Amino acid sequence: MSTYDDQLKKVRTKPGFIAALDQSGGSTPKALSLYGVGPDAYKNEEEMFTRVHEMRTRIVTSPAFNGDRILGAILFENTLDRSILGKSSSHFLWQVKNVVPFLKVDKGLAEEADGVQLMKPIPELAALLEKAKAQDVFGTKMRSVIKSANPKGIAAIVAQQFEIGRKIVAAGLTPIIEPEVDIKAPDKAQAEVLLKQQLMAHLDKLGSKELVMFKLTLPEQANFYKECQAHPNMVRVVALSGGYSRDEANRRLAQNNGMIASFSRALTEGLSAQQSDQEFNAMLDATIQSIFEASCT
Repeated sequence: MSTYDDQLKKVRTKPGFIAALDQSGGSTPKALSLYGVGPDAYKNEEEMFTRVHEMRTRIVTSPAFNGDRILGAILFENTLDRSILGKSSSHFLWQVKNVVPFLKVDKGLAEEADGVQLMKPIPELAALLEKAKAQDVFGTKMRSVIKSANPKGIAAIVAQQFEIGRKIVAAGLTPIIEPEVDIKAPDKAQAEVLLKQQLMAHLDKLGSKELVMFKLTLPEQANFYKECQAHPNMVRVVALSGGYSRDEANRRLAQNNGMIASFSRALTEGLSAQQSDQEFNAMLDATIQSIFEASCT
């Protein structure tokens, strides 16, 4: 079997969840601050990304972090370009930890229009996908955001996600399609109804070999996305924590059978640069176990 086939089998069939380690650009200072590394610890963007790579290296080299409970990890391009213990980050994840690598490919969000924020253009997508494929990356992730239940905006956001998603499939990778519903949206449940209609309509248009994943906000109604999960083109539906605390995200996730976590902030909550390795590893182990259990319902 090829590396891709091995990775597909793991992501599709094994218990576990996906670690989202892909904060980038504007979200990095906040992630570092929560980790106990303030802006005085770096002078420029390059040093900032070095600090965040040190944080991620500490996480993925921890004995608590391995393929027994973690199916995959999402990186951003700067992490893909760096190494961990002498191996490229993606090769370290797959070859050493048995964790499937994914790459964030979007370039951030456009201004809000029609109640949504579409993705900005991704001009160098083809070259980025080629680079990822050469490093045993299995899939990609791209995020856009729904702010309200606007049918026109939601139709546009799903159409954009699938248009780019099909290019990613054609390049030999599996896209994680992520139209996030803002947890603060006043009409969140109605937005989810509109979103699911669009997602199912686009899924039904895929060719039999066009496989995708969804990363969706934890829904107001338990098991709301079960039709998406059961679709033959679906590899896995994963959940984002979206600003919920880890306890609340885990509680909601446990109510959605077969949906698994792809948490970012909820994964690193409570971890600190000031902790000893023993404290850090114990905290990470407890966190991973709690998210793993919520993902196994």
